[in-house]
Amino acid sequence: MKQRLDQLIDQAEQIGVIGSPSSTSELALDILANAINKKLVGELAILRYTQEGTPHYALGQITEVQLRNVWHEDPTMRSLIRQRGKVDTVSERQDTHLGEMTISAVFSAKGGRYRPSILGTVPSTGTSIHLVTNEVLQELLAPLQQQIFYLGHVYGSTPLLPCWFKHFGSGPDGAGEAYHLGIFGKTGSGKSVLAKMILLAYARHPQMGLLVIDPQGEFAKEMRGETAPGAFQLPVRTVLSKLGRSGQVFGVKDLVLDRWDLFEQILFEAKFFQQIGIKATQNQRQAAEVVREQLEVNEKLIELHQRRVFNKVWSMLKEEQVLVRIYGAKDKREQVRQQMERLSPDNIYQRVWLPVAQLFRVDRKGAHKVEQLLYMLFGSQNPPSSSHPIIVIDLSVEQATSVITPPSHQLQLLSVDTEDANGSSNTSLFWNETIQSLVIKRLLEGIRTAAERAYRQGQGLNTLVLIDEAHRIAPREEPSDEEQKSVRSILIDAARTTRKYGVGWMFISQTLSSLHREIVEQLRIFFFGFGLSMGAEFRALSELVGGRSKALDLYQLFRDPHSSVDPTSREYSFMTIGPVSPLSFAGTPLFFNAFNQVDDFLQSNQLG
Repeated sequence: MKQRLDQLIDQAEQIGVIGSPSSTSELALDILANAINKKLVGELAILRYTQEGTPHYALGQITEVQLRNVWHEDPTMRSLIRQRGKVDTVSERQDTHLGEMTISAVFSAKGGRYRPSILGTVPSTGTSIHLVTNEVLQELLAPLQQQIFYLGHVYGSTPLLPCWFKHFGSGPDGAGEAYHLGIFGKTGSGKSVLAKMILLAYARHPQMGLLVIDPQGEFAKEMRGETAPGAFQLPVRTVLSKLGRSGQVFGVKDLVLDRWDLFEQILFEAKFFQQIGIKATQNQRQAAEVVREQLEVNEKLIELHQRRVFNKVWSMLKEEQVLVRIYGAKDKREQVRQQMERLSPDNIYQRVWLPVAQLFRVDRKGAHKVEQLLYMLFGSQNPPSSSHPIIVIDLSVEQATSVITPPSHQLQLLSVDTEDANGSSNTSLFWNETIQSLVIKRLLEGIRTAAERAYRQGQGLNTLVLIDEAHRIAPREEPSDEEQKSVRSILIDAARTTRKYGVGWMFISQTLSSLHREIVEQLRIFFFGFGLSMGAEFRALSELVGGRSKALDLYQLFRDPHSSVDPTSREYSFMTIGPVSPLSFAGTPLFFNAFNQVDDFLQSNQLG
């Protein structure tokens, strides 16, 4: 085995030797003359050395190349060069090219296997350094080939960068515990495509459940087999079918809400009380609380759409003992009664009440309660050996008709099919960003509750939850809206506590600095795309990378993918930190270019 690897290394191109000064964290390279015109920054290189009598192999990426010419640095010679421009006996001929290499992984050859080790000493100067090839990596990682998954190529080079995405359970392909991931980058940096590729990597494990909370609907489109934005059209549905998995998409119209507190808040959001003459926000909230209290005693959420329930509320809001809880002033109470007398109850029922009540109606075609969805994902009907569900919850609003409301509380009407005594009929739902936050809150509460229940029963859920636009759900700055504050608090708590229950999270965010710090601190694997190299974003990135200034210098070389001449030549570059690769157990960043061609991704991972 060692002989085969040595042969492959000897066949690979030698680019330099270890120079001085070098340390166990960073090696100096004296670059050979035949390699000075090659693109070396970002290349993955390998060297052989002996440590405690055992052959070792160290791999790392070249982070910097410098040119030195001591004669050009001499003041007298500089004066001559300034006059002539070039000195034939000195210029170019006396150039020396120096590189710096950061070690990311070390393997020892012992007992017929390659085992992880550390760079416990500095190899001697003159030790040969070769470029890594796919053949070298395949030989070195041969026992792990079934676990390897490829997201792209080594930054600016041709070898594929081996990654692994283990499920959260036990066993040879399991990590034994859940962990959290974060993908960060500017719009157009490729983070959504990268997230979809990572989802497919996890989907190879049938015992792992996957839940996507999709505020924009991008993941849902590809799961349905529709065309998603962008040139990289990943056939998610087809690949899942090849893996023996199936994904289910549930949209806004498919969700049935099941909490009285949600009804109270959504009725307030729908401006129902504003319509009947209750103007002040505080009084509207009080009215919503009164209506909820009265209905909760002897009515059911699933029957709110019935006209008799609306008639009951309409009559109740005219009663003195109810109005006095909303307004202390008698003239204000009388104004509400007069306004209600002028209004058409039929119109208010159809236009305002019914679209709210439909959110809680169970007989909508194809509708499911949140608890039902989570039971599908987490329920005991999924034994460890079975294929667990992949569920996408599409919370976007498409093909909606706007309702005239203040811009800050823009509502949408969604058309849905319902069943009534006369058969199928068509009606509407209310929807806006605040209601979206309430639904996300309900999902997060359900996930946390299910995870705690499973933990008490001695079960691990082995589930990854992906949240797109995470910076909007859990911003670092305090939200002004109370519901958004509550959602943020629940998500932060879930990130802190659910890992031990077997639930991991993948957060996708356009920014790093605006995502709540406590969530960032819980992340174990990071991916950083283009767009974080300035201002607050770069300061936040520097804190995570620590003192590795050379890694940050390399990150700042990333180009905007949209600066390319055509889509096929775009480079989606990423820096990753954490145990995402068998080549990254030293904790140093790795750099790669994600696939920009669908066929390359499918063929490299045998998914085509």
